[in-house]
Amino acid sequence: MQQLIVIEGPTASGKTSLAVALAKALNTVILSADSRQFYKELSIGTAKPSLEEMEGVPHYFINSHPVSSPVSAAQFESEAMKLICGELAHHPQLVLVGGSGMFIDALCIGLDPIPTDPEIQNTLRQELEEKGINPLLQELEEKDPEFYQQVDKQNPMRVLRALEVIRLTDVPFSKWRKNELPERPFEVIRFVINHPREILYERINRRVDLMMEAGLIDEVKHVSEYRNLTALQTVGYKEVFEYLDGDTDLETCISKIKQHTRNYAKRQLTWFKRHANTIWLDAKSTNELCEEILQVVRI
Repeated sequence: MQQLIVIEGPTASGKTSLAVALAKALNTVILSADSRQFYKELSIGTAKPSLEEMEGVPHYFINSHPVSSPVSAAQFESEAMKLICGELAHHPQLVLVGGSGMFIDALCIGLDPIPTDPEIQNTLRQELEEKGINPLLQELEEKDPEFYQQVDKQNPMRVLRALEVIRLTDVPFSKWRKNELPERPFEVIRFVINHPREILYERINRRVDLMMEAGLIDEVKHVSEYRNLTALQTVGYKEVFEYLDGDTDLETCISKIKQHTRNYAKRQLTWFKRHANTIWLDAKSTNELCEEILQVVRI
């Protein structure tokens, strides 16, 4: 059976370099499960790997979609499964890398066949834009208190998806998510890169400084017409929009990006801990981590 080797970890943990080293060692390709690196217009703020960093390894789901066409976890699952069962089927092993837990789970585990409705999606996006997230959270709490307790309330996409299903079906989103999941034609082996907290936070702070030096402010200016899309209501973009709007100064903007990124990293780690069979790797050099993984997947 084909192996899907998953490299997970919080932002700035070194996933990209490890995935590339592993793919080269296995002579295979990489599928990205980063919910913002799909978009052609977003590079600096998403820490998208450069061509040099890819080192000639074919990458899928990098620069694959325009930001004006948001990619859901269900769409990612569908497109990735077609690739794996089609043009990538001849690879004994594939590498999946990312920090977006919901997208990783969508591919590795599957999603329930939950209905969707574009008109309701558009209505919800307009409500989010005009009124903000709080009225939507209140509606979710009233109609599906179980999912309200579980959902990341800082993630508008998840809140909108739940309300879309509730409004369409009059059934709580939490009920839909309890259906039987589909079988997978591959074996999933999951690894998480785990840094000591203080080291991870140093890496995050340094990454944010490098993003600013690379021109994050200019990138945000260039995509300002899309500022109301979910992909831009995220860390690194929303803080710069506040700065560009004159609501904060640059020093505060940078400090907020660092703090919010650290908060996001904590939420990522919490998500990864949900899966009991995941192998946690203490952070070492890329080569050492690669060798550890190869010892497991080559057995």
